[in-house]
Amino acid sequence: MKNSLINKYNVAGPRYTSYPTVPYWDNNSFSSKTWKDSLIKSFNESNSSEGLSLYLHLPFCESLCTFCGCNKRITKRHEVESPYITAVLKEWDMYCELFNGKPHIKEIHLGGGTPTFFSTGNLKRLIDGLLRKATLAEGYEFSFEGHPNNTTKDHLQTLYDLGFRRVSFGVQDYNEVVQVAIHRIQPFENVKRVTEEAREIGYTSVSHDIIFGLPFQTIEHVEETIKKTKELMPDRLAFYSYAHVPWIKGNGQRGFKDEDLPTPQTKRRQYELGKELLSEAGFVEIGMDHFALKSDSLYKSIDQQKLHRNFMGYTASKTQAMIGLGVSSISDSWYGFAQNVKGLEEYYHLIDENIIPIYRGHLLNEKDLIIRKHILNLMCQFHTSWDNKELYFEELPEVLERLEEMEADGLMKIQGNNIQVTEKGKPFVRNICMAFDLLLQENMPETQLFSMTI
Repeated sequence: MKNSLINKYNVAGPRYTSYPTVPYWDNNSFSSKTWKDSLIKSFNESNSSEGLSLYLHLPFCESLCTFCGCNKRITKRHEVESPYITAVLKEWDMYCELFNGKPHIKEIHLGGGTPTFFSTGNLKRLIDGLLRKATLAEGYEFSFEGHPNNTTKDHLQTLYDLGFRRVSFGVQDYNEVVQVAIHRIQPFENVKRVTEEAREIGYTSVSHDIIFGLPFQTIEHVEETIKKTKELMPDRLAFYSYAHVPWIKGNGQRGFKDEDLPTPQTKRRQYELGKELLSEAGFVEIGMDHFALKSDSLYKSIDQQKLHRNFMGYTASKTQAMIGLGVSSISDSWYGFAQNVKGLEEYYHLIDENIIPIYRGHLLNEKDLIIRKHILNLMCQFHTSWDNKELYFEELPEVLERLEEMEADGLMKIQGNNIQVTEKGKPFVRNICMAFDLLLQENMPETQLFSMTI
């Protein structure tokens, strides 16, 4: 790939796990009541047909990984587990009280933080408590994020017995110099152990997360990491660019300098090499930065046109409503977004007061919903269309004008009422989506809000 394209399109831009993106949410028209109304509407429309998704944020970690931009609380005191689960279950109870009928759960995902920070007994109490007030939708899927260093066979077996069949292990990179820089010392043997144990128990999808663009990371480091990954052959992979956002409050990205990071050109070479090696091993690129074997449900979701993207990343099935439980979690009713408070103490206080602990959000207007569909189409299918007049909006000619230069550069094609991202353009899909992002275009930030697109 020519360096000129990388230099041209390497700008700060969203990853589009939502539209509108969080910095452009309109909190003035948002309230706890309007959020609840939007969720009730979505629940009534979709609960019986597709169910809803639950994302649970479990924020505790025993040590700080300095590549991480997530909301976390560093502690070795495991007595924090039980009060947190009690609060999360009470939050779920408050949501269940809004609904007329039992929720049908289609997805549960445990993220963090480090979900395997919690004991097996407390994880069982959590899942049992969630299911006590719900039924399971047909084809439900439970997944969790596991840290290879502290995920035990007991963790894997307990969660399997509770219905979990997918697990994702954070690998990042196997090189010791890189691991020291990101404060994530993690031998290959640990990843091998948990991957093999998960398969022995019966997990149908084991995923590994690998990051390129990390401090001190070279082309050779990425090559060696993927070589080791091919020894284990996970069912799917997230192979994504390190998002350098040290300005975000509470971020742990420190201990290295900006000049310790690979150049944009090196990052793109790391990605292209990784993509080539993964393709040789039988992995198929899915959406942006994700790969899967053809036997995995993520790959099958493309043929069935069920691939979806939300705050959890890519998922193999779509639910209209996703409820986020726990500190900093984000919920999505399709018609609106809501985020929980980020401070643990404030979260506990609001739960004690029987208040759903949201502090900001956005209600989507008709135009937001149309643009959201276009961006989802591009992110999930590399294609969008306005053959259906309901997907036309008055600013579309301006969007097409912004895309003219990208079309000239061979990144996408505009044919009639259709846009098709080319193979050359797939690494730049975030840039293509930015042309549709009216809120971003109308109010370009004066300071950097997002990570770089390359």
